[in-house]
Amino acid sequence: MGPLRPNMPQLLLVLLLLMATMFQQSLGQRDVFRLFSNCRFGKPNFDPCIKKAFNALRPWFKTGLPEFNVAPFDPHRAEFIEQRRGDIGGLGGYRLLLTNVSEYGWSQSEVTKYRTEPKHDRIVYSQYFPEKSLDGSYDFKAKILGLPRHTHGIWNLTLYDYSQTTTVTRIGGPGGLLKVRVEIDKIGDMKLHISDLFSGAKIIESVADFFINTMWQPSFPFIKPLINDLVSVAFTDIFNESFRYFPLDQVIR
Repeated sequence: MGPLRPNMPQLLLVLLLLMATMFQQSLGQRDVFRLFSNCRFGKPNFDPCIKKAFNALRPWFKTGLPEFNVAPFDPHRAEFIEQRRGDIGGLGGYRLLLTNVSEYGWSQSEVTKYRTEPKHDRIVYSQYFPEKSLDGSYDFKAKILGLPRHTHGIWNLTLYDYSQTTTVTRIGGPGGLLKVRVEIDKIGDMKLHISDLFSGAKIIESVADFFINTMWQPSFPFIKPLINDLVSVAFTDIFNESFRYFPLDQVIR
């Protein structure tokens, strides 16, 4: 791997800050620095070193690192995530708003691949989750052929034997915005439950729940891009809020 550009340390702040969240609150700044002392920019073993450190420290994801203003990362939380498609004021379109979203399973996850792309100011890593779960509230507004529809309630989703690839790109120099793109690689099984999907019509909702959880695989190729977009928006907002200004250059030299 060639020499890293001057702003490359900032690109790695997301992944390394995730590592930092795994340390117990009693650990001090010097302990954090020491744990990454073998990972050196520009060395052939840099990427494997980061991957190894990430996986070795995952049991501490549920704690935080107040010294760096980092909150616990398992569960991962987002106040709201919004997705729009089409024209809700026209003939067809929808707006989906998810609120108080919590995501669990990071402390059991494993990074399977990791690479740095200095020419593109980018890092890419793949992650495997034996089980990942999410829950929250939803508000769905749509118009289909001019007919309006509005429903809201709570939802929970559990993914089994799940893997994803995350790409983090720095837009501009140090302190610039981070753009996060998450792509689903594989889902072994999925369970999704949505309340009040048909305004409290329990029989219809039970039938819908059955079909959602037994027939999701045939429809997955069509909904996968929507899920990727939804998750990517959430991660971009969360990572910029929490990790944008982390002093990574003090941790890795």
